[in-house]
Amino acid sequence: MQTEPVVHPRNNRKLWTRLLSQKELQLMVLPGIVFLIIFKFVPIYGMQLAFKELSVSKGIWQSPWVGFQHFIDFFESPLFANVMYNTIMISFLKIVLLTPLPIIFALLMNEIRSGRLKTVFQGISYLPHFLSWVIVGGLILTVLGKDDGTLNQILMMMGFIQEPVFFMGTGEYFWPILLITENWKEMGWGAIIYLAAIAGIDPEIYEASKIDGAGRFKQIIHITLPSIMTTIIILLILRVGYVLDAGFDQILVLRNPIIQDVSNIIDIHVLETGLQEGRYGYATAIGMFKSVIGFAMVWGCNKIARKFNMGIW
Repeated sequence: MQTEPVVHPRNNRKLWTRLLSQKELQLMVLPGIVFLIIFKFVPIYGMQLAFKELSVSKGIWQSPWVGFQHFIDFFESPLFANVMYNTIMISFLKIVLLTPLPIIFALLMNEIRSGRLKTVFQGISYLPHFLSWVIVGGLILTVLGKDDGTLNQILMMMGFIQEPVFFMGTGEYFWPILLITENWKEMGWGAIIYLAAIAGIDPEIYEASKIDGAGRFKQIIHITLPSIMTTIIILLILRVGYVLDAGFDQILVLRNPIIQDVSNIIDIHVLETGLQEGRYGYATAIGMFKSVIGFAMVWGCNKIARKFNMGIW
């Protein structure tokens, strides 16, 4: 006969004592916990809309069930192939091309010996992260505008082009613009964690390598990169979980009807056909589809990483 484990009051007292001794830290964590509860856990109640046809008069709970019809409608939509291709390709390019750049930037920043100069470069590189995409989009449109855009004027003055180029209205330029502006805005901010990981490396390892005759480049290859590899893998796994998030704010600000074929991603499709047309169940189904794919990607990548002792859990 199995007996239930007994929880001793002494253990509870130790827990409360430990929590009270860390009350400042607990208060710092509290806003984050409240945020998660309100914006992550409470909305789970509405996930049932993915299988229902919302009736405003009856409410979510009593709305009629439609099963997997919303998912079928999404998969059979004439825009499905275009939406999925744009989303996956843009996200894939961002992961492959933009993930290494914050790492390289952090390695370069770590080589700056002047603390004041390093602070200046860090401040300059962090600043774009705090600008909204609305502001950044206005700057981009000013620089890349056709009639009075700064880039067109420079290129024409230097004789590279004879007529202004409509950068924002040409589909083949749109994805490179997304990659360049995303990197400009987020590279400095993305390097913070890597700089923190580099700062945690024991300086004695570098001193020992100097004695063995290793230069700065060899130290980066054989000491710095292996030491932060776990951090790189964990952040990459988390990034893969957002493979169906291609950058809604960025694309919404920069897109226009002329380049609709290359800018129509899942989130834009949800906005146009799900929310604007009042198809809330359809929009919820797509959101659930994204969540399932994201969880599967994180789980699969983490399982592979665990074979190299670098997984999240």
